[in-house]
Amino acid sequence: MQFDPSAHRPRDAYRLMIDLITPRPIAWVSTISGAGVVNLAPYSFFNGVSADPPTVAFSAVNRRDGTPKDTVRNVEENGGFVVNVATFDLREAMNATSEEVGYDVSELERCGLHAMPSERVLPPRVAEAKASFECVLHQIVRVGEGPLAANLVIGRIVLIHAADAVVRADGTIDPEALDTIGRLGGSDYTRTRERFTLPRPDVRPPGK
Repeated sequence: MQFDPSAHRPRDAYRLMIDLITPRPIAWVSTISGAGVVNLAPYSFFNGVSADPPTVAFSAVNRRDGTPKDTVRNVEENGGFVVNVATFDLREAMNATSEEVGYDVSELERCGLHAMPSERVLPPRVAEAKASFECVLHQIVRVGEGPLAANLVIGRIVLIHAADAVVRADGTIDPEALDTIGRLGGSDYTRTRERFTLPRPDVRPPGK
């Protein structure tokens, strides 16, 4: 079966995308308004972009009325954000912060979480998170206009936090201890407890 996006409503195309692009890591983004209200929201159109400079990007889809979400508004205002890693133990709180609330309402406080001051950006990180990336804005790319159009937020990582409990003795991250979750279609998620290893093929010189 084939699906031509031009023959479907944006909402239907969106549904197909989230059902097929899986699993998706979750950027649990904390930002702050000019009035000092901390916004916290999850975005599953998210990934790393570059290691030099260290860069991440997430896509914040517009609201149904076509306006950008509070996250985008705040990042534009002060040029910083924090990506908190979404883990299994915080799944309920992460999901709760997806609720649409007023601009003057802090999802962080509403969901019983605590703010931890960042060191290099204005927005705080989530104190309960096992890992966080402090980011400064590199660029916002507008993709489309109106409802379900997107704002691709690209940020340069300036500091990474990881709890001692998830860091091995050799400095690498223990995925079992981190226990991240990923987004599937609809209301479904996955947990990164089932893993397998595939060593990359050796790169051989031409003619060998």
